[in-house]
Amino acid sequence: MTNSPSFTGDTADKLAAVDALYRFAAGIDLRDQSLLASALAENAVSDFRPAAAKAGFDYPVIEGRDVIVAALRASLATLDTTHSVTNARVTIDGDTARLDALVEAQHVPRSDPTRHYLMKNRYDVELARAGDGWVITRNTVDNIWRTGDIAVLAGI
Repeated sequence: MTNSPSFTGDTADKLAAVDALYRFAAGIDLRDQSLLASALAENAVSDFRPAAAKAGFDYPVIEGRDVIVAALRASLATLDTTHSVTNARVTIDGDTARLDALVEAQHVPRSDPTRHYLMKNRYDVELARAGDGWVITRNTVDNIWRTGDIAVLAGI
């Protein structure tokens, strides 16, 4: 049997690594800056450029936990969002990990909930051990498909 899962001692580490992505997504959706920050290393890098390019706009690479939290808070200030994380696969290598997951991100303007922009994105996440848990050191987001009103992301 090839590519069978390993259910050894690294299972808890794999779940804890996925939890970092859950905290990231929930922090955005709940507008909980502390929860979002808890998912990120102090020197984390967030790269939404691949997904943004496919949606037709530029979004810079963001560096540093506090800068990432502030940038996401500002860019999503007028939107309600829901992020659903699925198909997470984690590889542990000592005190680092790699996580690949699908994330469906729904964006709805608070001022007009009849409009939306929905994206299915692939997250390529690098993590580092932090105490008993994990934090994201780099997150690269690429888009698989998207639908809806792109103007929603621009706050229009």
